[in-house]
Formats: sequence, C-alpha cells, structure tokens
Amino acid sequence: MAQTSNKTQSSLRQTIEFVVLLSIVCIVRIFIIGFYQVPTGSMETTMLVGERFLADKLSYFFRAPQQGEIVALIDPTYTMSSNKVMEAFERYVWGPQNWTKRIIAVPGNHVRGVIEDGKPVVYVNDKKLDEPYLNKYPLIETKGPNGRCVPRSFDPAFSYAQQPFYHINENAVIKDAAGSACLVYPHDFQASTTNIMLRGNRFWDGSDEFSVQLAPDEYWLMGDNRRGSSDSRVFGPVKQKNIFARMTYCIFSVDSNNGWLVLDFLQNPIAFIRNMRTNRFIKKLA
Repeated sequence: MAQTSNKTQSSLRQTIEFVVLLSIVCIVRIFIIGFYQVPTGSMETTMLVGERFLADKLSYFFRAPQQGEIVALIDPTYTMSSNKVMEAFERYVWGPQNWTKRIIAVPGNHVRGVIEDGKPVVYVNDKKLDEPYLNKYPLIETKGPNGRCVPRSFDPAFSYAQQPFYHINENAVIKDAAGSACLVYPHDFQASTTNIMLRGNRFWDGSDEFSVQLAPDEYWLMGDNRRGSSDSRVFGPVKQKNIFARMTYCIFSVDSNNGWLVLDFLQNPIAFIRNMRTNRFIKKLA
C-alpha cells in the first residue's frame, strides 16, 4: 500500500510540475516575449520573408508605443468577437493573424501623405519625415504558388541568381511583351481616387495622398516597403489596444516561407543551408 501511495504522490507531483511549467511558458509567451516569422514582404528590406524575430511584449504594459518603432499588431481587418471571453481567447490564444508595421504617427498627430516632385512623402504635424528605412529597391514580380503574383525586392546591379535578398528563378519572373522584367519602383505612387476620408465607415482608398487627424487612441502604421504594403493607407488608423509587441532582433534569416524550419531542412538540407542569410543573424532592428 505504501508503495502504491508513493507512486500516486509522485505521479501527482509530476502532473503539478508539468502544469506549473506549462503555465509559466504560456505567461512568458503571451505577455513577455514573442517569436515571429515574417510571411510577407511589406517591411522589405528591413525585414525579409523567412526571417524570425524576437519581440518585446512587456514594455507596452508600462508605456505607449512610440513613433518609429516596428510593432506587431492584430490583423486590423479581422472582426473580433463581441463576447468578452471569446475576444480574450481570440486575442491571446487563437484568432487573427499578426501583422508587422512601423509606427509613423502617434495619437493626436496630424499625418499627411502628399506627392512632391513626383514622389510620395509623409508629413507629421506639418514636419516632413526623414525615412532612411524605406525600401530603396524596385520590386520584381514573380509567379508564386497557384500562379499568384509575388513581389520581391530586386537589386538591378546583380543577376537573378546573385540577388542579395532572395534567390529569384528567372523562369518565374513576370515579363512584358518585350521580354523585360516588370519592375515597380519606390518613387512610383498610387494617386488618390477620391477626396473623401470618412471616419465613420472607415473608407480608405490605399493611395499615397491622405490627410488624417488621429484620435487619442489611434496610430498610423505603414510598411517600409511602401509599394508592397497593405497598411493604414488601406485599413486606416489602428487602436492602441491592437498593438501588442515591439520587434527587437532578427535572430534567424532564411530565404523560405516554410513555417517549419526542421521540415524545410529535412526536405533539402543543401538548399536550406544555401538559402540562409547569415549576415542578418542576430541583427538589431532600427
């Protein structure tokens, strides 16, 4: 009987230890530190598809997000449940995707996008922003899975095979009738199709021409890859409660959109190693 009792106590103790450990991991993962994979090119070339980033979630419990910070946010196009319990589940456990953008303007700011000398620029409180982080390279259009167009940053100084950001297969490049690659340059802009900016039903036309007075709890977010980013020009201002982490370090970088690194490596170890961008490992974000 004593032996059975000891086994029961040992099993109970192990179960409690497991539950406590799991609770600690969940708390750290949800409220303190996050790890994120970059799925799209909206922040190129600051962040590239396939990179893994460390995020600080703790800071925003003590201070508000600041202009210039790269943040993780809840998909602004996702409609959260009106039920408080379900909303908490969606917010912290399973729900909308996480997006990454840069804070351009903070609550109370007036943010304005205009075209100057044929190029899009941004003003915050009538001060023109200096944005050295913007993608300086044109985007090349390639055929991705299911034939959909996938834009990628392209350096014209290098061949397709020697690109510094992505390995580009020339056969996948979308070309015009003359056989030239279709490029979208950073200075190209999307002109406004309407002068109406309605706050009530959140109508935005995605153009580089806009003028918005932010409310006390609203932020204006944009991608560093302005020609390849769906951001506040499309979905409007973002509430502070939907911004939950600050991106801090790139800890790993590989030219792959596979979410499981181990499987990616096992499928083709040589290609995986060749696709690693070792010069971007353990890199602090600016």
